[in-house]
Amino acid sequence: MPPTAVAVEAISAAAKQAEQLRKDGNTYFKKDRFGAAIDAYTEAITLCPNVPIYWTNRALCHRKRNDWLKVEEDCRRAIQLDHSSVKAHYMMGLALLQREEYAEGVKELEKALDLGRGAHPKSYMVEEIWQELAKAKYMEWEHASTVRSWKLQNLKETCEKALNEKHLFDASQVVDLTDESETARQEQLAFLKEVFRKAVNSDIPTEVSIQDIDIFHVTFPSFFRYKLETSGTGLPML
Repeated sequence: MPPTAVAVEAISAAAKQAEQLRKDGNTYFKKDRFGAAIDAYTEAITLCPNVPIYWTNRALCHRKRNDWLKVEEDCRRAIQLDHSSVKAHYMMGLALLQREEYAEGVKELEKALDLGRGAHPKSYMVEEIWQELAKAKYMEWEHASTVRSWKLQNLKETCEKALNEKHLFDASQVVDLTDESETARQEQLAFLKEVFRKAVNSDIPTEVSIQDIDIFHVTFPSFFRYKLETSGTGLPML
């Protein structure tokens, strides 16, 4: 059954009111009044819950407050409404990284980068996403490397303990312990130490060639000006 004229008018009025609330939220955001901006976007969402921009704008406010759980919640809803939302995938990736969900965070940032390059390849936002993705991939490697190092250390200690216990057991089976037995134990421990040293070294990144650095610098010159500790955001309000 088609909507009545009254219903259509009511929907139109709600949409106009929601749009004005969005504009109000943008004004509050620019004045760093993030609480007021969140309230305005929330009212807009209540009136028109199927507009993804309202969700991503509110998520951006939550990001400013470092409320990453709410950032994730709003971005998930925005992605449900619009799978091609660059901002939603981007902030979703950042929120996942805060929870140390590195693989999923990287995946969301890669999605945002692909979408951003397709829509606005020369946009400063694309470069910002690329910078965050580069940091995220390093964080992912660093986390995995830490886990591997911990496992290797535990394995090394277990092997050394087993080797020493074997030596004590062998010693208990003979009357006179020879120097050769102790020498053999020391050699085995040294060999074990060398094996694990090589295993640890294999996880250390190799040096980047000068040519690679030059190509990187030409391709992404402003990356070298980017502060890794920055807490700001260059995302535009819509």
